Amino acid sequence: MVETKQLQEKDDSQVVVDRAKDFWTRYSRPILIASAAIIIIGGAYLAYKYLYKLPQEQKAADAMFKAEEYYRLDSLNAALNGDGVNAGFLKVIDKFGGTDAGNMAKFYAGHIELKLGKFDQAAKHLKDFGTDSKLIQARAYKLLGDAYAEQGKNGEALENYKKAASHFTDDEANSSEYLFVAAYFADRVMKNKEEAIDLFKELKQKFPRSERGFEAEKYLAQLGVYN
Repeated sequence: MVETKQLQEKDDSQVVVDRAKDFWTRYSRPILIASAAIIIIGGAYLAYKYLYKLPQEQKAADAMFKAEEYYRLDSLNAALNGDGVNAGFLKVIDKFGGTDAGNMAKFYAGHIELKLGKFDQAAKHLKDFGTDSKLIQARAYKLLGDAYAEQGKNGEALENYKKAASHFTDDEANSSEYLFVAAYFADRVMKNKEEAIDLFKELKQKFPRSERGFEAEKYLAQLGVYN
């Protein structure tokens, strides 16, 4: 009985071995090709990251250094266009647009162009900009709204003011300011009383303790909400 059981186990083991051999015979080539592809793709990614992307990021950050200094000093033209020796933000965007620093250069360039009255270019750069920093992204929406407003694109302006107000509500001071700008713009520029009332009410509800939240009451009264 024991011997029979041992023979059965041996037969079962042989079946497993035979099946494994058969599987390998059938699929060894695709498995080897897939394994090679994974190795090649992984190697290519590492090469791209360490031999190209990271060096590009460093070059872009180095190129941005002087432009950021000019920006802090409010030397707008030098920050935007360079000083003849050091690159400005526009050059950084052109040469390193795919890097994090190149992306940030779009924010700086858009803000400067807005100050210089180059509203179309400002809107282009601010629209192309995007960041995971909620504080900075909310600010970018506000500036983009300003750029559109200066061009008379009131619908786009209001949309971006509202996006700025809702993007990072934990920042009560700035969010309440952006929402106030949206409400005031709807009221005084777009002459959209219904939209203005809704926005002032939202301001009062969401940020009741902020300076702009207190002011909302006055504007709602002017709009006839209170008798």
